[in-house]
Amino acid sequence: MPKMKTHRGAAKRFRATGSGKLKRSKAYKRHILTKKSSNTKRKLRKSAIMSKGDQSRIARLLPYI
Repeated sequence: MPKMKTHRGAAKRFRATGSGKLKRSKAYKRHILTKKSSNTKRKLRKSAIMSKGDQSRIARLLPYI
């Protein structure tokens, strides 16, 4: 059986935590930041843990993480 290929787009976007959960960055932080409050922008800095349903889907794209 050949090796499975990692989905490179997904590999750039998601990281695994020590316990095996997937970390993702938050959306809405790229542009049009002037109308967003500094409180909102600060909250968007932190990474988030992916929801359980999405995690099982994305885990298929990342076989070796």
